[in-house]
Formats: sequence, C-alpha cells, structure tokens
Amino acid sequence: MGLFGKIGEGLRKTRDNFQRQIQQITRAFTKIDEDFFEGLEEVLIMSDVGVHTAGAICEHLRQRVKEQGITDPAAIEEELKEVIAGMLEGDDSLHLGTQPSVILVIGVNGVGKTTTIGKLAAYLSGQGKRVLLAAADTFRAAAIDQLGIWAERAGAEMVRHTEGSDPAAVVYDAIAAGKARGVDVIICDTAGRLHTKKNLMDELAKIRRVIDRELPDADKETLLVLDATTGQNALNQAKQFKEAAGLTGLVLTKLDGTARGGVVIGIKEELGIPIKFVGVGEQVDDLQPFDPKAFAEGLFAKGEET
Repeated sequence: MGLFGKIGEGLRKTRDNFQRQIQQITRAFTKIDEDFFEGLEEVLIMSDVGVHTAGAICEHLRQRVKEQGITDPAAIEEELKEVIAGMLEGDDSLHLGTQPSVILVIGVNGVGKTTTIGKLAAYLSGQGKRVLLAAADTFRAAAIDQLGIWAERAGAEMVRHTEGSDPAAVVYDAIAAGKARGVDVIICDTAGRLHTKKNLMDELAKIRRVIDRELPDADKETLLVLDATTGQNALNQAKQFKEAAGLTGLVLTKLDGTARGGVVIGIKEELGIPIKFVGVGEQVDDLQPFDPKAFAEGLFAKGEET
C-alpha cells in the first residue's frame, strides 16, 4: 500500500465523521451566506480542529468564495481541501545531515513514545542509515526492555544502563559509542513527563546540555510524541512543551484509532511546529513521514464506505 493509501486508510474514522458532517451542511443550504459559514465553523470545531483554526479556515474560504464567485455550497468541499492542505504546508522533513545526528524524543506516558522510536529507527534503517538507540528512560525496566526489542526488530544498535541510572549518563555513553562506531543517527528515549514536573524537566535540560556539549555542531531534532485520540488535549500538551522543551517537530500517533484527526490541522495552524510523522496503524511501517497533500487527500477521499 502506497503513502496515499496508508494515510487514507488510517484516517478512515476521522474522514467518515468529517465528511458526514460537511455533507450535512452543504446539503442543508442552497446558498453560501453567513449562516452557512457559522454552520461550517461549528462542524470544524466538533471535528477537533479547534476554535481558532476553525475561524481561520472559514476566513480563508470566505476569501476564495468572494474571489472565485462561488455560490453553490456543494463546491465548498474541494475548496476546503485546498485550504487545509495549504495550512499544513511547511518544513516537515527531518534534518539529519551530520554524522552523527541526534533525535531526542519526549512525551507524556501512554502516547506510544517507545513504539514510535522503534518505528522511526526502522524507517531510518530502511534508508540505509546506521541507527543507535539510547535507553534514557531509566525509570522503568520495562521501557528499557521494550526499546531493546524494537532495536532488534529495526536492526539498530542500543546503549542501555540499569533501571534507576542517570539518564544523562546513558545519553553520554550513547554519544561516545555513536562517535566510535560511526553511526548516522542517535535516537534518545526519555521518561514520560509532564511539563509541570520540575525535576523531570530539569533532567531533560541536563540531557540537552550533554548533547550540546558532546556534539556542538550536530544536527539535532527534539520531537514531541502526541496521542491523536486525545484531541484538543494533544494541542494543549504541544503548547506547554513548546515553551518548555524547544521542540523542532511533532509526531502524531494513533490517527487510525480516532475520529479526532482534525487536531492535526489545529496543532499546525496554532503552533507553527512542523509535524514530522504520523502513526496510522500498528505495523512497523505505519509510521509515515507527514505529507500535507496526502493528509488532505485522505481526509476527503471518495469511494469509502461511510
């Protein structure tokens, strides 16, 4: 299955909900007026796009309707797709040009962080990169063991200490090993944390200092993993971590398990943080590089059972 197919299938629940409501609006009105836009804005909010972003989408649509002289509500769907694709455009690629480069992965517990790291390692290994995982979530022995399983599946190397070890020391050793072995990318797992937990945020800052000191000229990505099934809560988490952690990108997991995929649009519009990957299934290759056009196409794909 190609990229468009995977995204389209992964967005089935969101699409079914979204299209049904959009069609109800377009069929209920015979002309495009302010009542129509009020109804459309409400539908967008109910789809977890968010209040701010729903207003922005409708404002873009008003402009397009005026400029193109559109009068038929049925014509709005194609315009809406183009507006959403445009809002999602941005620099969504990983910047990993140095050897080694570093990816620091953070997020609250339960979002699929360790699984995401494993799938990301498999993706990069599939591109011919030599990958090393740093098991810096030392709060749970299970997290270290789980990462070890993923390292084996992905054909990646791994540096681990025992449960309760200093996470920054794990990262330090991983960097030393990465330099010695000539790896291309070091991916650092970290303990699940809330931005309000000062001790954990201090620990994260310590890890970042180690990375900056040992690899001052390396390309570095700090990715926040978010669970799309939590809707607007994912947006709130992204806002909070943006301030606290210097994010370079986001990963949205579990898009296939939710009808709330509209939150992707809200996160990109409100925060301006690139969405680097989306998770659209359980298989190792179901972590997909984010493609705005594929997402918009998947959201409006025709010929699906609804």
